[in-house]
Amino acid sequence: MQRPAVLFACTLNRTRSPMAEGLARLICGAAVSVDSCGVEPAEEFDPFMLAALAEVGASLDERPGRGFEVLDQRDFDLIVALSPDAYVTAQRLGAARGMAVRHWATPDPTLAEGSREAILEAYREVREGLDRRIRDLF
Repeated sequence: MQRPAVLFACTLNRTRSPMAEGLARLICGAAVSVDSCGVEPAEEFDPFMLAALAEVGASLDERPGRGFEVLDQRDFDLIVALSPDAYVTAQRLGAARGMAVRHWATPDPTLAEGSREAILEAYREVREGLDRRIRDLF
């Protein structure tokens, strides 16, 4: 039996979708194939996101952000869009290929202001919300 494949998508593939990817890998291990992408992929991951993942023992391989071209390279059973623009793109590209699409409205922690600790707390809140949803999904 082939393991399920899930693609997490957001705007830049810099913060929310790679955070979900890292958490899903930690939670599911090899039972689920996980990847992430963005509508307009960034060059590097958000350092606050990496710090928030490290706090729970999750990590990611360093790589530049990926776009929805990953759909040309492999099939996914489910695309989970974490931002409105990713949801629109996932519906257009993924649903047309028979892939299920869900939208998990997820706050953008990069909009947080204040001290380093206050900003990191916004990332932790997003991490915990994604953790709950991933555990519910699997």
